[in-house]
Amino acid sequence: MEFPERVYTVEEVSKARELIEKGYRHRLRVRGSPEFKRKVEEALSLVKTAKYYDFLRTYIKQIVEIDGLTQLREAEVAIWANKYAVADPVDAASLFVQKAQQMKDYIEGRLYYDKGETRAVKKRIEFLETLRETSKSGAVKKKCEELLKSWTQTTFP
Repeated sequence: MEFPERVYTVEEVSKARELIEKGYRHRLRVRGSPEFKRKVEEALSLVKTAKYYDFLRTYIKQIVEIDGLTQLREAEVAIWANKYAVADPVDAASLFVQKAQQMKDYIEGRLYYDKGETRAVKKRIEFLETLRETSKSGAVKKKCEELLKSWTQTTFP
Protein backbone atom coordinates (compact mmCIF):
# COMPACT_ATOMS: atom_id res chain seq x y z
CA MET A 1 0.00 0.00 0.00
CA GLU A 2 1.35 3.40 -0.99
CA PHE A 3 0.99 6.56 1.09
CA PRO A 4 -1.61 8.90 -0.46
CA GLU A 5 -0.22 11.81 -2.45
CA ARG A 6 -2.62 14.11 -0.62
CA VAL A 7 -4.28 13.61 2.77
CA TYR A 8 -7.54 15.46 2.42
CA THR A 9 -10.54 13.15 1.98
CA VAL A 10 -11.84 10.78 4.64
CA GLU A 11 -10.46 7.85 2.61
CA GLU A 12 -7.01 9.47 2.26
CA VAL A 13 -6.81 10.26 5.98
CA SER A 14 -7.88 6.69 6.85
CA LYS A 15 -5.29 5.22 4.50
CA ALA A 16 -2.56 7.46 5.95
CA ARG A 17 -3.55 6.53 9.51
CA GLU A 18 -3.52 2.82 8.65
CA LEU A 19 -0.06 3.02 7.08
CA ILE A 20 1.36 5.00 10.01
CA GLU A 21 -0.06 2.47 12.47
CA LYS A 22 1.82 -0.21 10.51
CA GLY A 23 5.09 1.73 10.91
CA TYR A 24 5.24 3.80 7.71
CA ARG A 25 7.87 6.57 7.67
CA HIS A 26 8.34 9.18 4.96
CA ARG A 27 11.62 9.82 3.25
CA LEU A 28 11.71 13.47 4.30
CA ARG A 29 12.44 15.86 1.42
CA VAL A 30 13.56 19.47 1.62
CA ARG A 31 12.80 21.77 -1.31
CA GLY A 32 14.14 25.29 -1.67
CA SER A 33 17.24 27.38 -2.20
CA PRO A 34 20.66 26.00 -1.22
CA GLU A 35 20.75 28.34 1.81
CA PHE A 36 17.27 27.21 2.92
CA LYS A 37 18.23 23.55 2.54
CA ARG A 38 21.41 24.11 4.58
CA LYS A 39 19.46 25.78 7.39
CA VAL A 40 16.83 23.04 7.41
CA GLU A 41 19.55 20.36 7.52
CA GLU A 42 21.06 22.10 10.57
CA ALA A 43 17.66 22.00 12.26
CA LEU A 44 17.12 18.36 11.26
CA SER A 45 20.46 17.39 12.80
CA LEU A 46 19.15 18.79 16.11
CA VAL A 47 15.91 16.86 15.66
CA LYS A 48 18.06 13.74 15.27
CA THR A 49 20.16 14.65 18.33
CA ALA A 50 16.99 14.74 20.44
CA LYS A 51 15.81 11.48 18.81
CA TYR A 52 12.64 13.00 17.34
CA TYR A 53 13.52 12.36 13.69
CA ASP A 54 11.34 9.24 13.39
CA PHE A 55 8.44 11.18 14.90
CA LEU A 56 8.98 13.99 12.38
CA ARG A 57 9.20 11.75 9.34
CA THR A 58 6.18 9.76 10.46
CA TYR A 59 3.97 12.80 10.01
CA ILE A 60 5.83 15.13 7.63
CA LYS A 61 6.72 14.27 4.05
CA GLN A 62 8.46 17.46 3.02
CA ILE A 63 9.63 20.90 4.10
CA VAL A 64 9.21 23.48 1.36
CA GLU A 65 10.59 27.01 1.13
CA ILE A 66 8.01 29.69 0.46
CA ASP A 67 7.94 33.49 0.48
CA GLY A 68 4.72 33.67 2.52
CA LEU A 69 3.70 32.67 6.02
CA THR A 70 5.12 29.51 7.56
CA GLN A 71 2.37 26.92 7.95
CA LEU A 72 1.45 23.27 8.08
CA ARG A 73 -0.16 22.10 4.85
CA GLU A 74 -2.08 19.06 6.09
CA ALA A 75 -3.36 17.94 2.70
CA GLU A 76 0.20 17.95 1.36
CA VAL A 77 1.74 16.43 4.52
CA ALA A 78 4.19 19.33 4.33
CA ILE A 79 5.58 22.24 6.25
CA TRP A 80 5.79 25.41 4.22
CA ALA A 81 8.48 27.59 5.76
CA ASN A 82 10.01 30.93 4.94
CA LYS A 83 13.68 31.83 5.39
CA TYR A 84 12.99 33.56 8.71
CA ALA A 85 11.45 30.43 10.22
CA VAL A 86 14.66 28.47 9.63
CA ALA A 87 17.16 31.23 10.50
CA ASP A 88 17.78 29.78 13.97
CA PRO A 89 18.27 25.99 13.88
CA VAL A 90 17.04 25.34 17.45
CA ASP A 91 13.85 27.35 16.92
CA ALA A 92 13.32 25.75 13.49
CA ALA A 93 13.80 22.24 14.90
CA SER A 94 11.23 22.90 17.61
CA LEU A 95 8.84 24.38 15.03
CA PHE A 96 9.14 21.25 12.88
CA VAL A 97 8.31 19.03 15.87
CA GLN A 98 5.33 21.25 16.74
CA LYS A 99 4.01 21.00 13.18
CA ALA A 100 4.52 17.22 13.20
CA GLN A 101 2.35 17.04 16.34
CA GLN A 102 -0.34 19.09 14.58
CA MET A 103 -0.20 16.70 11.61
CA LYS A 104 -0.44 13.72 13.97
CA ASP A 105 -3.56 15.22 15.53
CA TYR A 106 -5.02 15.83 12.06
CA ILE A 107 -4.44 12.24 10.95
CA GLU A 108 -5.82 10.87 14.22
CA GLY A 109 -8.94 13.02 13.83
CA ARG A 110 -8.36 14.99 17.01
CA LEU A 111 -9.64 18.49 17.44
CA TYR A 112 -7.06 20.72 15.84
CA TYR A 113 -8.25 24.08 17.11
CA ASP A 114 -8.35 24.92 20.81
CA LYS A 115 -6.74 21.89 22.53
CA GLY A 116 -4.81 20.89 19.40
CA GLU A 117 -2.65 23.98 19.56
CA THR A 118 -2.02 23.37 23.25
CA ARG A 119 -0.88 19.79 22.54
CA ALA A 120 1.40 21.01 19.76
CA VAL A 121 3.05 23.67 21.91
CA LYS A 122 3.50 21.17 24.74
CA LYS A 123 5.24 18.85 22.26
CA ARG A 124 7.50 21.74 21.23
CA ILE A 125 8.39 22.39 24.89
CA GLU A 126 9.02 18.67 25.46
CA PHE A 127 11.34 18.65 22.43
CA LEU A 128 13.29 21.69 23.68
CA GLU A 129 13.71 20.10 27.11
CA THR A 130 14.96 16.87 25.50
CA LEU A 131 17.32 18.71 23.16
CA ARG A 132 18.71 20.70 26.08
CA GLU A 133 19.48 17.43 27.88
CA THR A 134 20.89 15.51 24.88
CA SER A 135 22.93 18.17 23.12
CA LYS A 136 26.62 18.51 23.90
CA SER A 137 26.72 22.08 22.55
CA GLY A 138 26.67 24.87 25.10
CA ALA A 139 25.20 27.25 22.52
CA VAL A 140 22.35 24.85 21.75
CA LYS A 141 21.64 24.34 25.46
CA LYS A 142 21.59 28.11 25.98
CA LYS A 143 19.20 28.65 23.06
CA CYS A 144 16.95 25.89 24.41
CA GLU A 145 16.85 27.68 27.76
CA GLU A 146 15.92 30.98 26.08
CA LEU A 147 13.15 29.37 24.03
CA LEU A 148 11.85 27.35 26.97
CA LYS A 149 11.61 30.52 29.03
CA SER A 150 9.56 32.25 26.32
CA TRP A 151 7.33 29.21 25.63
CA THR A 152 6.64 28.33 29.27
CA GLN A 153 5.63 31.90 30.12
CA THR A 154 2.40 31.17 28.27
CA THR A 155 -0.19 29.76 30.62
CA PHE A 156 -2.31 26.91 29.33
CA PRO A 157 -5.73 26.18 30.82
